[in-house]
Amino acid sequence: MENVGVIFGGRSVEHEVSVITGMQIIENMDKSKYNPIPIYINKDGKFLSGESLKNFKSYKTGNFHDAEEVFFKPEFNNHNLYYIKHNEKKLFKPAFDEVAVYEKIDLIFFALHGTFGEDGCTQGLFELMGMPYTGCGVMSAAVGMDKITMRKVFESENIPMTKYEYFYREELNNLEKVIKKCENLNFPLFVKPANLGSSIGISKVKDTLELTKALELAANYDRKIIVEEAVNNPREINIAVLGYEDDLLLSACEEPIGFKDLLKYEDKYVAGSKGSKSSQKNQAKKLPADLSEKLEQEIKDLAKKSFKSIDGSGVARIDFLVDKDKVFVNEINTLPGSIAFYLYEVNGLKLQELISKLIELGKKRSEDRKRSMYSIDSNLFNMTSYGAKI
Repeated sequence: MENVGVIFGGRSVEHEVSVITGMQIIENMDKSKYNPIPIYINKDGKFLSGESLKNFKSYKTGNFHDAEEVFFKPEFNNHNLYYIKHNEKKLFKPAFDEVAVYEKIDLIFFALHGTFGEDGCTQGLFELMGMPYTGCGVMSAAVGMDKITMRKVFESENIPMTKYEYFYREELNNLEKVIKKCENLNFPLFVKPANLGSSIGISKVKDTLELTKALELAANYDRKIIVEEAVNNPREINIAVLGYEDDLLLSACEEPIGFKDLLKYEDKYVAGSKGSKSSQKNQAKKLPADLSEKLEQEIKDLAKKSFKSIDGSGVARIDFLVDKDKVFVNEINTLPGSIAFYLYEVNGLKLQELISKLIELGKKRSEDRKRSMYSIDSNLFNMTSYGAKI
């Protein structure tokens, strides 16, 4: 039985969405093979674990009665999850605390969406430790998260995208210059923070006045802002890619329907809202999408190319905009909500099987990393003259 640390929550505006994904992973993991250990990062950045954190009701009430604050030591090959063991003061003996092992973790399952989780930050901690983990590595997670860097990588691979401009927050001090730079783009435009998902901070604008307000909104969420041309009357097509290097499995294509402008955060996640994705199955969509054989093949080819261009691993969802026979890649989501299981379920792959595949892919990627040399024996200290006068 392997202990799989499921990490979720985090200091991100996508905190609640991440908790839902984490709960789905814990509830559907194959318990005959894996023992899920919840590692919940609260909004203050504290790591917590305990049986109560496996129950979604705890997050609604805020009652984590048995939760312990836990932590990792960033030491290579130390895969222990620790906690501070508090000892009560006894007669004639002073009180003392000691660091104790909470659990030994065999692998980390990533369910962290957004900033400080999906962007490579937390992956870096586990790379230092030599801890296997699911999903993309540091570089590919960071590239996939940053919409500007992602576009530059895609451009180098001749992956079709809409025209865009980007700015840093400080540039908005000279708003007139920013607006001038956007004049080569045709309205309507989308204005987005470069490093967020779940439609947070995103606006669709039809004139300069709306553009000004949208830039200010996006700047609240990130220091980098991207402005993209919209596709008029587009079809949105989404597809997931699962695998590592050349061994890739494509999901069915889906087409969300009923939203021609912008699917907002509330539309995606709040129960009872039109198009709610509190359950992905309740969102209005065609799954599989009604596509010609030629168009579907083009989308699948571009999905693979996009995934490989950032050196993706695990599962990612690639979102497309289709204008008649023209296909544009909108973005890649390297940690899609609910790990995009519903896109594979239509082809017969159950959530439990998808979770197991992601764990095995995480192990494979970790083993591949171990094959590389990271240090060499060197006589440099004795050969250099540095320090001779010390």
